[in-house]
Amino acid sequence: MSAIDDLPPLRDVIARYELSARKSLGQNFLLDLNLTAKIARRAGDLSSSDVLEIGPGPGGLTRGLLAEGARRVLAVEKDSRCIPALQEIARTYPGQLEILNADALEVDPLAHLTPPIRIVANLPYNVGTELLTRWLDPGHWPPVWSSLTLMFQKEVAQRIIAAPGSKAYGRLAVLAQWRTDARIVMELPPEAFTPPPKVHSAVVHLTALPEPRYPADAKTLFRLTARAFNQRRKMLRASLKGLTPDIEDRIVAAGIKPTQRAEELSLDKFCALAREVAQA
Repeated sequence: MSAIDDLPPLRDVIARYELSARKSLGQNFLLDLNLTAKIARRAGDLSSSDVLEIGPGPGGLTRGLLAEGARRVLAVEKDSRCIPALQEIARTYPGQLEILNADALEVDPLAHLTPPIRIVANLPYNVGTELLTRWLDPGHWPPVWSSLTLMFQKEVAQRIIAAPGSKAYGRLAVLAQWRTDARIVMELPPEAFTPPPKVHSAVVHLTALPEPRYPADAKTLFRLTARAFNQRRKMLRASLKGLTPDIEDRIVAAGIKPTQRAEELSLDKFCALAREVAQA
């Protein structure tokens, strides 16, 4: 019998601690332990990695990560109601689970974990995109994490892996594909969650590349893509106006037509333009 078998069913835990999901925290609990184990396996071999989990809620995925052999798990949960449920898991896996009642946006994982670090999370809907953007721009590369295995709304997941010219292609695709290999590894229907959200969900696995695919200054690329996709229907000469005094010349020097739009540019063209802008 494994340690996970000693734990009570998640529905019993939720009832005992009155853990109704809160919309204000973007909560949708995943209670099927077969699914949480599957997500944990999608993260790869966890036996030689510490794991950062954001928004564990009552601990369904936390159980899966520990049962699949994670060396150590740091569970960061903002909702203090969930802490007693997570402490039950910590007692079953002594020394392997640390719980922080904190805002994930304010936590430094290196203060608690030892690389290599994998990040695995059913992200709260209201902070998922912001967290991903932060992890893709840690200030240095390669980052402290080796991979991200993250659940998003399916629409957001599709934006991460989108190709140029597609409706979903935007800033997230450029930033994610510049520094990682990203793919959707799992899709989940609304009824897999409690309460069921109004949308489908998907798990994206992102593996950090040793170096970005193309040379570019990160700060410039992040600023450039924010401007370009904020007005994606406009030509680049208009959406990037004011970014540099000679922006149209910079666009041409990067081998791009000023009349093109952001969604038409491939990753290598965005990086070429970022290099030109950085020289201004």
